[in-house]
Amino acid sequence: MEQFPDHDTLSSARARYFHDHGLGPDGGYQARWVKFRIGPVVIPFPNFPARVAALPPHDLHHIATGYDTSWKGEAQIAAWELGAGCGRYLAAWMLNLISFNIGLVIAPARTWRAFLRGRHAQALYDKPWDPAWLDRTVGSLRERLGLHRDSKPVRPGDLLCFAACALPFLSSLTLLAILLAG
Repeated sequence: MEQFPDHDTLSSARARYFHDHGLGPDGGYQARWVKFRIGPVVIPFPNFPARVAALPPHDLHHIATGYDTSWKGEAQIAAWELGAGCGRYLAAWMLNLISFNIGLVIAPARTWRAFLRGRHAQALYDKPWDPAWLDRTVGSLRERLGLHRDSKPVRPGDLLCFAACALPFLSSLTLLAILLAG
């Protein structure tokens, strides 16, 4: 997990986050295409407007939670955001469901823990992006998101929401079992 000190401004933490992950000074927000790497294979993906709109809160979530941008880290932030809720950001819902289900394969325990952590938090997706947030501190963001709270016991609703998010994974397993059995 990455650590950004509570006293850092979100502006300076985000600049460091962009630099440390090779995202460029603007985080790649203006890029037409995003490149995902799977080992030696590079997969281009369009940086469509709905994705760009979801990026500023998403990047601040990375900073506040400490989840990195590795495949496992992206699965964790996806699980956290799904647990906390993606509000009206349809692109966040869709892209997070994909990363979450990848996480079920490559890091199931981490994905579960991050989802539960998100279920007891509040994402920034509940309001439109406001650049003034960058003037606040990392600690104030963590407080707003509820990341300083103690964890709570698992509730039935947590399990139900987790299962709903895992439907693509479970459906794929079912289809694979049917194909192998036939």
